[in-house]
Amino acid sequence: MKKFRYKMENLLQVKIKLEDQEKIAYGNTRMRLSKEEETLAKLHERKAAYEDELRQLRSNRLDIVSIRRSEEAIKILEEKIQQQILIVKNWEKRLEVARIRLNEAVQQRKIQEKLKEKAFEEYQKEYEAEEQKEIDQLNSYRYSNPMLNEED
Repeated sequence: MKKFRYKMENLLQVKIKLEDQEKIAYGNTRMRLSKEEETLAKLHERKAAYEDELRQLRSNRLDIVSIRRSEEAIKILEEKIQQQILIVKNWEKRLEVARIRLNEAVQQRKIQEKLKEKAFEEYQKEYEAEEQKEIDQLNSYRYSNPMLNEED
């Protein structure tokens, strides 16, 4: 009998490649989200540093210019933090979309692999049936021909 050949092997290979691409896209999106979250954390740290500086300026000798500069810096940082929060949320949504696409690609690949397994099982059944048929024919021929039995 001929060798097993899955008719849709090309489709399976395409599904595997798509899954790999989705994994890469998910990884890139995850890295970008981490980078944006790190930027947000740094902004929070800078804001905290400015707030500490403002407290020190208020407790020491009153320097109105420095106090106002610190207050303005805090306001600017609060705006940047709000923008960064929006960026992080945007990247979280993108990450969720990438995760969904990756899950779909994995499911599609698994479906193709299951179909391949079923086709292989069917091939094995056909092969065993054909093999059994040949054995039956040999036995039938051997026992139905009286000349062969006399020689044994």
